[in-house]
Amino acid sequence: MLDQYQNHLTRLLESEQYGEAKDLLRFLLHCQGEEKRHYEEWSNLLTWLDVAFPGYESTGKGTTAYIEDEDNEDALRERALAPPEYDEDYVQQVLYIMQHHPVADQQLLALERAAYLTHPGVDEVILNWLTSAELHPELQFKALQCLKKRGVTGTVGLERMGEFVELEIEATPLSMEEFPPVVTRVVERVESVTEVIEVSLPHFARELWKECLQCIYGTTAYERLQNDDDETVDSYSAALHQVLELSLYGRVNDDEVRDTYGITDALRFRYEQACRTLRQIVQLRLEDDGGKS
Repeated sequence: MLDQYQNHLTRLLESEQYGEAKDLLRFLLHCQGEEKRHYEEWSNLLTWLDVAFPGYESTGKGTTAYIEDEDNEDALRERALAPPEYDEDYVQQVLYIMQHHPVADQQLLALERAAYLTHPGVDEVILNWLTSAELHPELQFKALQCLKKRGVTGTVGLERMGEFVELEIEATPLSMEEFPPVVTRVVERVESVTEVIEVSLPHFARELWKECLQCIYGTTAYERLQNDDDETVDSYSAALHQVLELSLYGRVNDDEVRDTYGITDALRFRYEQACRTLRQIVQLRLEDDGGKS
C-alpha cells in the first residue's frame, strides 16, 4: 500500500494537483508504523508545497483550486512557482535540487520551478544535465517539457529505454491531449474493460499509461504505437491491462486478458512485444524506488 500511495503522490504532483497532494501528505503523516525517513520526506515535501503553492488547496472532489479566482491560471501558476525577486543563491538552489536531490518528487518540483526562471544560463544547465546524466526516462521527459516551456528549440540526442534517440524539444507533448489520438484509444479501451472489475482500476490504468508514454516517447515502441490501427490498439491495450494487474496484484490471467482484447495468434508477437516494453518501465520504477531505500 505504501508503494501505491507514493506512486499516487507522484502522479498528483505531475498533474499539478497540489491541493490533493497536500491532503495525501497530511494523511500519510498521520499514519503509523512506517520508517522515520518516510515521515521526514513527507514533512519536508509538505512544507515545500505550502511555500511554493500557498494558495492551492483541495476541493474535496479530486481537483485542486486556487483561493483567488480573479486571475488567470498562468499568472497564478507563475506567481506560485517563481517569486518576483530572486537572487543567484535561489537559482543555484533550484538547479542543484533538480540535478542532485535523491528524491524524484523533489527533482520534479525543481523542474517546475526552473521552467519560470529568467536567469541567464539556466537553459544550458538543464540541457547539459539532460544529455550527460543517466536519468530515468520519465525524468528525461519532464526535462524536455521544462525546456519546451522555456522556449528552447532544437534537437537533443538521448539514451532512452536502451536505445539512442534524437528528439525535437519543441515537439514534446505538454499534456495527454498533445499525444497522438491512438494514445486515448488505448487507455479508453482499458478503462472500459477494467471499470466493471474494480472502480479504482481505470484511474490506475490512466496513470500507468501516462507514465509509460513519458518513458517510451521517441523510442521504437512509441513509433510502433503510432501505427494507430485496430491491431496496435488491441496489442497495447492488452499489454497495459496485463501490466496494470501485475503491478497492483502481482498476478494476472494472461489467457483471459488475451481473450478479452482479441489477441489472436497473429497478434501474439506484437502483444508480447508491448508487454515487455511496459514491464520494463515498471521494473525501472521498482529499481529506482529500491535505490532510495
